[in-house]
Amino acid sequence: SSGIPKEMGKGNHSEVTEFILSGLTDGPVLQVALFGVFLLIFGITLAGNGGMILLIMIDPRLHTPMYFFLSNLSFCDLSFSLIIFPKMLLNFLAERKSISYTACAVQMYLSIAFADAECLLLSVMAYDRYVAICNPLLYMVTMSRQRCKQLVAGVYAVGLVDSMIHTCFTFRLSFCSSNIINHFFCEIPPLLAISCSETRVNEIVMIAFTLSSFVTVLLSYVYIISTILQIRSAEGRRKAFSTCTFHLTVVVLLFGTVIFVYLRPTSSYSMDTDKVASVFYMLVIPMLNPLVYSLRNTEVKDALSRAMSKLLTNP
Repeated sequence: SSGIPKEMGKGNHSEVTEFILSGLTDGPVLQVALFGVFLLIFGITLAGNGGMILLIMIDPRLHTPMYFFLSNLSFCDLSFSLIIFPKMLLNFLAERKSISYTACAVQMYLSIAFADAECLLLSVMAYDRYVAICNPLLYMVTMSRQRCKQLVAGVYAVGLVDSMIHTCFTFRLSFCSSNIINHFFCEIPPLLAISCSETRVNEIVMIAFTLSSFVTVLLSYVYIISTILQIRSAEGRRKAFSTCTFHLTVVVLLFGTVIFVYLRPTSSYSMDTDKVASVFYMLVIPMLNPLVYSLRNTEVKDALSRAMSKLLTNP
């Protein structure tokens, strides 16, 4: 019933037919409490990101490059939630917390694809703000509808290819000693921790891709900040910094936790600590993103007010 056959071929990754997800806790009472907490987070995430996408679609004033990218960011967050939450919530109540080998690979592939897409989208959004600040008169020409679509298509393409590389590198490994993943979903570090194969190449690939994403976003914001500092008027600098503040908030929250989990060797992998970090960047940040962008953005609040007014006057 463990999912590991008694007779296993050496070096054959198919010896494991399923994995067991240990989850966040073993305590039955705490599991029920956490089910309630994460069900609430799931509901807020769906409502927040779904509402953001719908609001941007129906309000013509939000049909700009910035909000086009923001709607795609919400789509990534929504996808995260649908990939991770249902199985996680089910396992809080299930006696046997199993996931098939194939389902684990699919969950990893999709979660990494949308995680990468989100990181790259943050870079694209930084570029969008850079153009808006540096070349405001040429902004609509530079960030044309066609250019925006190409950028977003590129973001998803890179995410899918990168995810395929990570997933193939991970699932070529042998899992011959244990099939118990000390986590609540199929993520790379806990799978490397239970592999009986050499994982050094996997760690190098994982660190390289994480660092490249971080450096890309970091350089984008270095260019933006240096450009803002060159603005002569104090009022101009204040407005420019205000425009970028909520972007930076999201970047710091996301990359802070991602780097903590991924830029460490498996030997220093602390499961309890990393579970908390994973909960934050995979589940909490997707819930916070629409709140951060809407609460700090007058245009979004105005659009929401207009939508609510229409809803109340035309029931």
